Amino acid sequence: MSPRAAWRLEALGFGGVYDYVAGKVDWIAAGLPSERPSGAGLTAGDLARRDVPTCRPADAMSEVQQRIRFSGFETCIVINGERVVLGRLGRKALSEASAGPVEDVMTEGPSTIRPYVPALGAAQRLREKGLGSALVTTSDGRLVGLLLVEDVSS
Repeated sequence: MSPRAAWRLEALGFGGVYDYVAGKVDWIAAGLPSERPSGAGLTAGDLARRDVPTCRPADAMSEVQQRIRFSGFETCIVINGERVVLGRLGRKALSEASAGPVEDVMTEGPSTIRPYVPALGAAQRLREKGLGSALVTTSDGRLVGLLLVEDVSS
């Protein structure tokens, strides 16, 4: 909404009116509430698993491997204190013995998708690439969750 419209709504008595400068797409990409047309399908953000395991770059690989072993996941997302995605530990990294920190073996800069991406389309693209999941992040790189192809019904 424009600054003028925000001021006008405030003058009419509406409280909590904000001028969100980044725009509607960024608002939706941040996983914030929005209206969708009726019949609109589920999005990656709707289906993303928020319980995906996370770790920090300085965490010991041996501790992370032990924690992940019983989690039901085959990956661990490396984040910082603000939940910004820095990397990812896949099956190979989690299965090999390593005495060092996570940052020594993580895959840096993993691909991500935004929460507003239609889940069916995302799952189809992942299948075509032979992938089983995709990280869902906000436009500023904060982790929303992990979209699993198996969670998307075609």
